[in-house]
Amino acid sequence: MNIQRVGVVGCGLMGSGIAQVCATAGVETHSCEVSEELLKKGFSSIEKSLAKLEEKGKLPGAGKDAILKRLHCGTDLSVLAECDLVIEAITENLPAKRELFGRLDAIVNDKAIFASNTSSLSITEMMTATSRPDRFIGMHFFNPVPLMPLVEIIRTLATDPGVVDSAVAFAEKIGKAPIRTSDRAGFVVNRLLVPYLLDAVRALEEGVGTVEDIDKGMKLGCGHPMGPFTLLDFVGLDTTYYVANIMFEEFRERRFAPPPLLKRMVMAGHLGKKSGKGFYDYPSGTKQSEKQKSS
Repeated sequence: MNIQRVGVVGCGLMGSGIAQVCATAGVETHSCEVSEELLKKGFSSIEKSLAKLEEKGKLPGAGKDAILKRLHCGTDLSVLAECDLVIEAITENLPAKRELFGRLDAIVNDKAIFASNTSSLSITEMMTATSRPDRFIGMHFFNPVPLMPLVEIIRTLATDPGVVDSAVAFAEKIGKAPIRTSDRAGFVVNRLLVPYLLDAVRALEEGVGTVEDIDKGMKLGCGHPMGPFTLLDFVGLDTTYYVANIMFEEFRERRFAPPPLLKRMVMAGHLGKKSGKGFYDYPSGTKQSEKQKSS
């Protein structure tokens, strides 16, 4: 299937990024949100991102204005009726996603592929809310979408192999590097990354080293671009805690169980950069201080 028109539901951080890369790649893109206010916020984010890329000479063709002409925004799902691919990028809430896909199923043409950008929830459970299980997949993009090359393509037991091939081809068309995986909690990246992050918290709890020393050890000893605690603060401690709980629920293995310290930091509102406090302090909201959070 040659995907020419794409719909993206949700214009937040991930949804706006997905819409941006699709439009940049020359694809007619329709972005939907529940309100004009959220839509304007997401569109403004896209404009600012494109302007920065244009200043650096990193936009193809006629530049920002040409890309924005391929991006159509609205609050009515009916504009997605003739899309070849619809990507859901709303909040990580399974009932909300199932409800959305049920509505989309009655609106969008039968040949269209449905995809969820979820990082952790079951694609199969979303799929059952529609009448097109063979045309349902996961397409997990990574933040920030315009810069991160990876896309996980997730198949269910019911997904048509040709649909997976079409999704892989589309990911390559928009400049991404796709990998294929099956519908298991965490997919590939989080399946390996989350236990690593949780083990770092356990190591801190057990007195193996300080936040700074553990981060420095993994950066200089393993060549990681950032240590586990810096990464946890960037991703969000609440996000990691949420994903870990989903994975523990599926696998029931200790390596996926959130450590007590992580739970207590989330309960205290110490969520990382987004809250100004995590394993490090961020007094400006953007710049990491060297002061370690006490545990």
